[in-house]
Order: sequence, then structure tokens, then C-alpha cells
Amino acid sequence: MRRARILAVLLAFTGALTVPGTGTAQAAGYRYWSFWEGDGTAWTYATQGPALARPADGTVNGFRFAVSADSQDAAKPRETPDFAAVCGSTPAKSGSKRIAVVVDPGTQADAPDGERPPAPRAECARVAPEATSADALAAVAKPLRYNSDALLCGITGYPKSGCGEQISVDGAASATPSTSTSSSPTPTASDADEAGGTPSLGILAGAAAVLTLATAATWQARRRRA
Repeated sequence: MRRARILAVLLAFTGALTVPGTGTAQAAGYRYWSFWEGDGTAWTYATQGPALARPADGTVNGFRFAVSADSQDAAKPRETPDFAAVCGSTPAKSGSKRIAVVVDPGTQADAPDGERPPAPRAECARVAPEATSADALAAVAKPLRYNSDALLCGITGYPKSGCGEQISVDGAASATPSTSTSSSPTPTASDADEAGGTPSLGILAGAAAVLTLATAATWQARRRRA
């Protein structure tokens, strides 16, 4: 019975060590421009970045600025991806293609400190047949801003600074993730550690202490019985 009580206390202590890591994982998010593809009625998170995607004539591309943890909870553009509504008055032309580009800067809640998101916009880009989605965006939404890793940071000058920074639980920017092939940022190794991808040194040290206490308690119990 005594050993059972000791074990229960030690397990409770172990749980107290691991809970803070779980809370951090739920709180982390990134402020960035996400890239979407429309099918006429709904938006789908793009599987590749705008610099790699080569849309066909009649395609709808969307860009949304928001704070999101990953592609599963990313905020979609709020406008319906309707090609006819955006490019209906732009006739087809040989040697070019038309891409409807929807740019949604998001809400004030997702805006960096001191900035206000501009109004959403939708433009019809007429570009060369081999043009990428990034080319179509540049044709209608300059100025664009990229970082040194070619990550899309700003559209029509918004936001003025920052690029895919991690947002802490209190809304403050903390870390900048590395580049990925899509417009969604990818956490670095240190970010993964904070988000619960790998145990932190504090948790490992605590687990070692728990193991030491458990061993000592078992040894002492056996000695008393002897």
C-alpha cells in the first residue's frame, strides 16, 4: 500500500512536468500569407508555393493573411472563388492566360502592431502561358515583398515588416520559421521543441529525477521489509 501511494505521487509529479509543454503547443501560431486554389465554389489549401504553381487559363488563386498554426486551421479568403465575377469582362486572348487573383489581407485581430489591413481585392491577371501564380500576383498586386529565402512576406505593401513570425500566447512575435515550398511557414527545430515535437531539456531532467526517486523509494521499502 505504501509503495502504491509513493508511485501515485511520482506519477502526478511527472504529469505536472509534461502539461506546460502541451499548453505551449496549443498556443503557438504563425502570422503569414497563405496560398489557396479555387474550384469555383470553395477554396483548397495549395500543395505548392505560388512560385512553383503554373495555373491554367480560368484558374482562381487566393491569398489570405492571418495567424494560423498550420494548414488545417488556416483562414481561407472570404470571397467566393468565382472566375467569371473577376475575369468575366476580360476576354480570352491568344498567347496569354487569365488568372483571377483574390487578395484578402485578413482582419485587424491578425494585423501586426501598428498596422491596419487594407480592403480585400480581386483582380484579373493576364499573363504569359508559362507564368506562375507568383507572376499573376505580381501583375495585379504590387508591391510584393519577399525575404532572403524567397518566402512571400507582403502583398500590396502589407504588412510593412515581418515575415512568417511565430506568435506567442500573448500575441507577441517570437521566432521566424524556415522556408518551405508552400506559402505556409515550417517551424525550425527549436520551434518544434517548443511545440511538443520533442521533449525539452527541462522535461527530460524532471523525468530523470522522477526515475531516481522511484528507485530510491523501492529500495528503501524492500530494506524495511527485510
